[in-house]
Amino acid sequence: MPAYFDHNATTPLCPAAREAWLHASDRHWHNASSLYREAGLTSQALEAAREELGDLLGVEPERVVFTSGATESNNALFAGLSKCLAPDAVVAISAIEHPSVREAARAWLGRGRVIEIPVDPQGLVQTGVLHTLVQQYAPALVSVMAANNESGVIQPWQELFKLCQENGVHFHTDAAQWMGKLPAEELGACNYITGSAHKFGGPKGIGFLVLAHAAESFPLLHGGPQEHGHRAGTENYPAIAAMVAALKAANKGLPEIASAQSHHRDAFLTQMKLAFPGLRVISERAPRLWNTALMVMPRHDNLKWLTRLTRRGFAISTGSACSSGKEGSSVVVQALGASWEELKRVVRVSGGWDTTAEAWQDLATAFEEVGTELDAGGRPQDK
Repeated sequence: MPAYFDHNATTPLCPAAREAWLHASDRHWHNASSLYREAGLTSQALEAAREELGDLLGVEPERVVFTSGATESNNALFAGLSKCLAPDAVVAISAIEHPSVREAARAWLGRGRVIEIPVDPQGLVQTGVLHTLVQQYAPALVSVMAANNESGVIQPWQELFKLCQENGVHFHTDAAQWMGKLPAEELGACNYITGSAHKFGGPKGIGFLVLAHAAESFPLLHGGPQEHGHRAGTENYPAIAAMVAALKAANKGLPEIASAQSHHRDAFLTQMKLAFPGLRVISERAPRLWNTALMVMPRHDNLKWLTRLTRRGFAISTGSACSSGKEGSSVVVQALGASWEELKRVVRVSGGWDTTAEAWQDLATAFEEVGTELDAGGRPQDK
């Protein structure tokens, strides 16, 4: 894909992750639970990777559990809570959570035990609102994503965690979009953290769950004693090594990358607003990830924009990939009170660490060309 603008859905495997995966697959392909020498070396390498990830997150390595990704991690968390919480205990999640949090909480606890935290017009959870909710419902857990996958809005999770801590409430953050885009070690204060490697240049099928205490056990998969009894199944060490390598690579020069990419993104939005009067940028006045822009186009359905841009070599999305196929899928725009008609005009663009200024400009130009084509009612042109 010449111009890939769907990094919030998934990212290409970065060179460091590929090298780490190949090396581990060649040297440490053995089952870490076996008793012979080579298996022992694999086990040692696995624990070293756990320590590295713990250091990157600012948590004790004993709290880190390797999983198949954030979806499994989020399900494991709520499945575990369903078994250890009182029958009438409730949890609170923000109105803009990823489906793997929202649906997992409802499935494992029941809809009646999941309270939704409203967001303000910019898509932010306000501390005062959460304080009132905590006082009223006394939830056992509050779950607020660190950064939103659709709008890119960065939540004030540090303040929210502090409020929860002061009130004896555990705090979970889905950090899938934060990892690799903002400093990961800040997350370590949270009780529970979940994430996926493929969101920051690692392979698909590997992620992590950070527990509040190493003694906890929320096994979603039952069987052998792997992951210190937290998750059954032979560990995928090559993928784990690749995930750690990818995160280290993404963190290199991050402040400079964030500054440059946010400038490219903002220049793209300026060009888009000039070309499309009436275009609305969701959560434009809120702090956002440097790579993300969620827009409500002034006219034409989002699928028309997507298909014609695809023919020109540009990959964008209509919102969360985990909600694709559902008409008007943007949970964020719904939470902000958008009309049904607006939901069908939502498009998301999300660049990467090395997306060039020229690529952003070319995307805006392609939008203009498609807009002219759609306004004229013409057939798409091959490019």
